[in-house]
Amino acid sequence: MIGPRFAEILEAARAGDDASFAALWRDLNPPLVRYLRVLAPDAADDLASEAWASVAARLDRFVGDESSFRAWVFVTARRRTIDHFRRERRRPATPVDPETLRDALVAARTPSDDVLDAFGTEAALAIVATLPADQAEVVMLRTIGGLDVQQVADVIGKRPGTVRVLAHRGLKNLARTLGPALAPATAESPIADDRKADDRKGVQP
Repeated sequence: MIGPRFAEILEAARAGDDASFAALWRDLNPPLVRYLRVLAPDAADDLASEAWASVAARLDRFVGDESSFRAWVFVTARRRTIDHFRRERRRPATPVDPETLRDALVAARTPSDDVLDAFGTEAALAIVATLPADQAEVVMLRTIGGLDVQQVADVIGKRPGTVRVLAHRGLKNLARTLGPALAPATAESPIADDRKADDRKGVQP
């Protein structure tokens, strides 16, 4: 996250300052590429480039804070991914290769470092690779993208309650196999925070 200087950097980028746009790119591109490597491993870099080209062309239309900007960029990338698969009309989706997923998860650090460290084991990679696509995407957006529940819901076109359920189920599937190895990390993860909030409200996943 850029932090307090985000508004200043965004305004400069809108005015055509290349260094400011580069600052936005350096901050968000690593988690964006990791997310895309889960959705489309063979085209992640190209899709990220397409997404940033679209962002640059429409930057003057964006209104919002840094959190909203991150969500907007992920939405743009997801749309480029959907367009990609429509163009390609390839075979049905296949499980994510564990080696590709490992590279995606460790390519750069994020605020969810502990969760990513837990994902770094071979056992975790094998389980994440077999998660249903919607669970894997939600977990990635929450932990890698740093998006909140409402933003994830907006990105994938589902209700916030559905996002919570998918996140809980994905984390539960991981924890079932990893057990104690994952527990300390997930206790501090954004998804765990969702669960604590639901527990206080008496909401069941």
